[in-house]
Amino acid sequence: MASRGVLSRAARMKTRLQSALEATLIEVEDVSHQHAGHAAVRETGTNETHFNVKIVSGKFDGQNLVKRHRMVYELLSDELQSGLHALSIVAKTPKEAGM
Repeated sequence: MASRGVLSRAARMKTRLQSALEATLIEVEDVSHQHAGHAAVRETGTNETHFNVKIVSGKFDGQNLVKRHRMVYELLSDELQSGLHALSIVAKTPKEAGM
């Protein structure tokens, strides 16, 4: 949740990915609650550590799955260095998504 001008990790991630990938669809789901006892949660002291991300972007055209995931990881490198522990990524082109 956002509080007084401080964006949640999910909101920051969505903004960054949307801006860079010009996504036609983007979903960022915080599933950290499913990992409450996980060591990464205890070590960082944050509850925003695990996310599912679904992105549909024309920028994925001609890119294999590994390159698409690398694009996402690179865009979220700041988050990965500051407590984001796990990321599940679905990255499709508009054609693959039936759009």
